[in-house]
Amino acid sequence: MHWKIFDRLSDFVILLGGISLVGLIGIMGYQVWGRYVLNSTPTWAESLALLLILMVSLPIAAIGLRENFHLGLDFLTERLPHPVQSTLRIFNTVVLLLFGAAMTWHSIGLVTGTWNRDIPLIGLPQGVKYLPLVFCGILIVLFMIERLAGLVFGGGTIGEDISEEGN
Repeated sequence: MHWKIFDRLSDFVILLGGISLVGLIGIMGYQVWGRYVLNSTPTWAESLALLLILMVSLPIAAIGLRENFHLGLDFLTERLPHPVQSTLRIFNTVVLLLFGAAMTWHSIGLVTGTWNRDIPLIGLPQGVKYLPLVFCGILIVLFMIERLAGLVFGGGTIGEDISEEGN
């Protein structure tokens, strides 16, 4: 099952990750320029760069789960009878959905528990560092609902659709 709203959400996350990556490259370039040319290292650059790395990597990891281009060990599953394969794929999807829900729940606790403390040198609440975890967890839940619907009601998953188009 393929829902257009999740395609748009996926495209938005990739765009956000790309913008964050460009910002990260710019900040790191400015940090090198400040250190070696101006002889004055911008101290805030490292803290902001770490925040941008989280904004790039975590939500894109959720896209990797949706698109099935993450590390997977399907060679064992593919050797099993088709009904067992289907059951294992549904089980795997439910486990990932529960993981995303737990990630969201516990990350919200991190955000609220650290919101009143600032990140040194950039003045943002420390809870901002954990917002990408919340966003990633929500994305995992949504994408696994999409995958589960595809597995249960037909249509396969996004990664299967892509691999079948190439054949």
